[in-house]
Amino acid sequence: MPVVDVPETPVAAGAPRVPVPPARPFLHILGAHLRETFFPDDPFRAVAREDGHGRRAVAALRYLFPCLQWLPCYTLGALRSDLIAGVTVASLAVPQGISYAKLADLPPIMGLYSSFVPALVYAVMGSSRDLAVGTTAVGSLLFPALLGKEAPPAENPELYMHLAFTATFFAGVFQAGLGILRLGFVVDFLSQAAIVGFMGGAATVVCLQQLKGLLGLQHFTRATDVVAVMRAVFSQTHHWRWESLVLGCCCLIFLLMTRFFSKRRPRLFWVSAAAPLASLVVGSIFVYLVHGQNHGIEVIGNLKKGINPSSAKSLILSPPHMMVALKTGIITGLIGLAEGIAVGRSFAMSKNYHVDNNKEMVAFGLANIVGSCTSCYLTTGPFSRSAVNVNAGCKTAMSNAVMAVAVAVTLLFLTPLFHYTPLVVLSAIIISAMLGVFDFPAAVRLWKVDKLDFCACLGAYLGVVLDNIGIGLSIAVGISVVRILLFVARPRTTALGKMPNSTMYRRMDQYAMAESVPGVLVLQVDAPIFFANASYLRERISRWINEEEERIKATGEQSLQCVVLEMGAVAGIDTSGTKLIEDLSKSLHMKNIQIALANPGSEVMKKLDMSKVLMRIDDEWIFQKVGDACDYALLNCKIATVQHNI
Repeated sequence: MPVVDVPETPVAAGAPRVPVPPARPFLHILGAHLRETFFPDDPFRAVAREDGHGRRAVAALRYLFPCLQWLPCYTLGALRSDLIAGVTVASLAVPQGISYAKLADLPPIMGLYSSFVPALVYAVMGSSRDLAVGTTAVGSLLFPALLGKEAPPAENPELYMHLAFTATFFAGVFQAGLGILRLGFVVDFLSQAAIVGFMGGAATVVCLQQLKGLLGLQHFTRATDVVAVMRAVFSQTHHWRWESLVLGCCCLIFLLMTRFFSKRRPRLFWVSAAAPLASLVVGSIFVYLVHGQNHGIEVIGNLKKGINPSSAKSLILSPPHMMVALKTGIITGLIGLAEGIAVGRSFAMSKNYHVDNNKEMVAFGLANIVGSCTSCYLTTGPFSRSAVNVNAGCKTAMSNAVMAVAVAVTLLFLTPLFHYTPLVVLSAIIISAMLGVFDFPAAVRLWKVDKLDFCACLGAYLGVVLDNIGIGLSIAVGISVVRILLFVARPRTTALGKMPNSTMYRRMDQYAMAESVPGVLVLQVDAPIFFANASYLRERISRWINEEEERIKATGEQSLQCVVLEMGAVAGIDTSGTKLIEDLSKSLHMKNIQIALANPGSEVMKKLDMSKVLMRIDDEWIFQKVGDACDYALLNCKIATVQHNI
């Protein structure tokens, strides 16, 4: 048989190959993976680069206590800004704290307690300069929804309060545990779409619950779904109090007008921030002057003077009630983390500094642990207070300490002044705050950008509104997990084509000018290959090959000679993945089709080499670039054609 003299080309003779990385000890590989998983930010870098044990100890303390980073260089100018911000936030924290405590079916004074001690803890431990710590409406609503069946607040208020303290303790332990174990990424499993829907649904439920206060109703349903609430409202029309409704509507209109005014003129942000306190004061004076209690307008009543009493002995750490407190603590702790970290991140990005998720978890956790022992319930970083804090010009976390001092002064000297505060004003304050939780622009953006994300958002919203908070949260988490599983188990594979007058290869479904290479099918895999998606990829790649062969038969083009897998996006591979490549190579070999790999990563090469798959494929069919693989495949096709003709 005559020998065909084919001139060598750069591709055939000396195209750079993909090296197999040297073997490394298993423990080194495991250590590297653990570092990337739990310490991606290399938190000990600042400690390690210091010289001497003393300097390293100081650096370690700065890492553990973020306040030590800004205290040494704290200036009078920063103190003045933080004083103004802290006092401004306190003017919002007092009425909001009382309102949210009532929403949680807890004594109103606990709302003030929860704005004192936790804020001091966060000022020392928190890494955000802008977050203002306090209770939230969603967290407050979750307590009666999750604890109410075990201990109805109206029937057994003492047990309910003790369970609230215990749930706050478990929430703090859960949050701090996640931070200490470097599991900050757990919060990322709640997608933004699910959070938007869940928060919107919770805000709807909170607003509906306030109809009791606005209408002056004595008895109301404990259910949170729309149908039950509407039935409770319209079945008691003969008990509606017009006096309460008029006062509540006036307060709500005033609060909404001040918010609108402050948005139009950002420099006058303090108008909106001070409006709840002004409503509280004016409403209390009005009720006192007209003897509102005699006209169906309920008031708060006596509030105890003095700072937080100890509640450590009230924690229930034994059956039968401990498990419901543990469940409530985990759920509320997760929601609190998601809200607080999201708010902290958004303000940090706008000011170009970094917030450490794990530090924030530890800070929130310790704040709730200490708070549970000092008559506080769940706290996090609510958006409304934090926005006021930022607009007031805060410079550091010292603004939280200033707010705590202002609340302490209120607890020590001013609580008797709230005796005549009408509950309907608290309802108006809550509704006003909740209207700011509805993120309509985000929902519209989800609809425009990603319909599946919008469906996730809508599902979480409807779950909360039509059933209950627990179902809505389950739907939110479930949708987030399902989306992750779909991305992992059903990775995208696309065909690549050659760009005209270029050596680049691009997706043919995106670039209309990209042309297929005769006799070569180039496929790009966009995910790691492992047990969860290996079967799917085997079927999907086989379908690509069958469709290409049918197309070639229909058009009469050159038969398929080579399948090139572009593996630049394949960050990892396991034994199921290597078996997929091996089986694919065998099945293609039976059809006289060659398989080639382009741009495989070091981990992929190492696994393929250790599993002997490289030996089956042959090293000459492993390339750095898709172009080299296609050129080499075409060259071999020409050689085979010439030999066949001879």
